[in-house]
Amino acid sequence: MRLTPEQDAEIASVRAETRPTLRATVPALEEILYQPLPVLDHGFVRVIDYMGDDAAVVQAARVSYGKGTRKISEDRGLIHYLLRHRHTTPFEMCEIKYHVKLPIFVARQWIRHRTANVNEYSARYSILDREFYLPAPEQLAAQSASNRQGRGDLLEGKEAARVLDLLGEDAMRSYGHYEEMLNERADGTVIEEGRAGLARELARMNLTLGFYTQWYWKTDLHNLLHFLALRADPHAQYEIRVYAEAMIETVRRWVPLVHEAFAEHVLGGVKLSATAWAAVRRMLAGEPVTEQTSGLGKREWRELMAALGRG
Repeated sequence: MRLTPEQDAEIASVRAETRPTLRATVPALEEILYQPLPVLDHGFVRVIDYMGDDAAVVQAARVSYGKGTRKISEDRGLIHYLLRHRHTTPFEMCEIKYHVKLPIFVARQWIRHRTANVNEYSARYSILDREFYLPAPEQLAAQSASNRQGRGDLLEGKEAARVLDLLGEDAMRSYGHYEEMLNERADGTVIEEGRAGLARELARMNLTLGFYTQWYWKTDLHNLLHFLALRADPHAQYEIRVYAEAMIETVRRWVPLVHEAFAEHVLGGVKLSATAWAAVRRMLAGEPVTEQTSGLGKREWRELMAALGRG
């Protein structure tokens, strides 16, 4: 369950309120404000608040006094220029706050991005729900033989079924022991009258990394784009990549010109080292270039060939 009926009612109540403001608002983002975007089996991303829009980036770059009277095409060209040449400060003028529900092991990857303000649900004070992540069968893969932090061929048949059974059994067993140690369930009911439960801050250590946690995560647009560039990359772990993809949709709604430039120059662009660029120039000059004569390592050569559509 992503949200309880009570939580749905609370969101509906908040969305029903309207507030007059002189600040910039973005209708496309307002349409989904507070609403959860489903991710994985129990997770979600939802926008809680935001500040600024495309015009705020332009305004900061030009240090103008208002929205300005320039054409959209001029604003688009400036935003593309800023992003292409990594002039990051104007993007820092926009901020956004998310409420994210995610597996603990994804949160431990995510928190490495230290450029945000984070407040996480505390299992020291509250009891975690019986919600844990089980991968879809198409995500069950063996360890990659060539990449220590990647996946290889899919597991199939009995092997895949056994993995899912183990993950589910371990999670259910650990949660059962968690409740037993607490002598309390998430709804507040006591399991055995007269028995003292273990402190919540100790009982939580028994839970697996697949259980869900939640947090509020606030960051500026520049650091958000940096996060998305890394985590929406095809090489990123699937479980964090799907969160990044959901967040990219919120960026598209919030700052469409920035999203367009980001998709063009970052998500769809290619960065080359000096040696790789030299190899490309030699190819363009008609010189036959091989992995052995390129001066590149095996991995960088493979990446270059893939970027050139020759992989």
